[in-house]
Amino acid sequence: MSFPTYLGNSAFWKTFFTPDRYSYDKIPDLSGKVAIVTGANAGIGYAITVGLASRGAHVIMACRSESKCTKAMAEIRDEIKAKFPDAPKDVQLEFLELDLNDLNKVKAAAETFLSRGLPLHILINNAGIMGTPWRLSADGIEEQFAVNYLATFVFTMGLLDKLKESQPSRIVLVNSVGHEMSVSGGINIDRINDESEGHPSARYGRSKFASMLFMKSLTRRLASEQIYVNSAHPGIVDTEMCRHSADAYGCFLTQIMRLTAKTVAYTPAKGALTPLYCATSPEIEEKAEKDSDVSGIRGKFFIPIANELRPSKLTESVELQEKVWAYTEKLISEKLNKKYDFSTLMAAV
Repeated sequence: MSFPTYLGNSAFWKTFFTPDRYSYDKIPDLSGKVAIVTGANAGIGYAITVGLASRGAHVIMACRSESKCTKAMAEIRDEIKAKFPDAPKDVQLEFLELDLNDLNKVKAAAETFLSRGLPLHILINNAGIMGTPWRLSADGIEEQFAVNYLATFVFTMGLLDKLKESQPSRIVLVNSVGHEMSVSGGINIDRINDESEGHPSARYGRSKFASMLFMKSLTRRLASEQIYVNSAHPGIVDTEMCRHSADAYGCFLTQIMRLTAKTVAYTPAKGALTPLYCATSPEIEEKAEKDSDVSGIRGKFFIPIANELRPSKLTESVELQEKVWAYTEKLISEKLNKKYDFSTLMAAV
């Protein structure tokens, strides 16, 4: 497992002593905006949905279970009514079936959304799994890599033309400082399905490392567009993400992890603020990077609350970005039986 260099970065530790840079009352009016939030029925995704819908966005809740999503919709409406007196009376929420474990179903979910004829201004790829024991996805790919990275790639690229049509638009990849704790070298694409390759937490790190490479690659490809792609680490948040930890780490270590989470973790509502910053803050479009011809904030990594942090240096390698992009195209084409339309995958710049 790679050593996390962020622990030696003073910028990381400073964030613990600086005021929060974003809050729910800073979210601008989102009337007329359409957003998709994956994993929107629970945890951080639920809180993100509350933030977006309370400011007038039409939120598509992309979830695996319709019954759980329907229950969450009722709870979200009640929460918005109770906590946000200025929120629109007509809270716009809609279910979209999305199973990230099966790439064909992911592709179908993107196509289902497109068939509705709606614009798309905000895509927040929030759903994921963490620390699961060794398993293969429906497509025969190591599960964390398949769910956290490949499915996100397929879903995002399937919606990219709509995001272009609707620009200015945002893509947010919910990531983790854990991307630095990947397998040795960050990612070994020839050993994705090697069961001996890394501990469950290292395989999780690998999936997030790949997601960070995707963010960097996509940013370069969209340099001439008003599509702002960024990654956000929500912090340590007390959610159901750790429900598999007993299988991966054992009961004793799991109890320590859960006690720590209960003691120091953010609530989902606070954990949602950094992704919401990337998705909604006017700064993202208005704040130009110094000495750069590219407008807005793009290709950046943010940690709580809305503080920029440099990701692993390995993620800056264009050669590695392109190697993994080419591998991903090939793997997805194989798993989807050449049915995936790669016409939206622009040439690298």
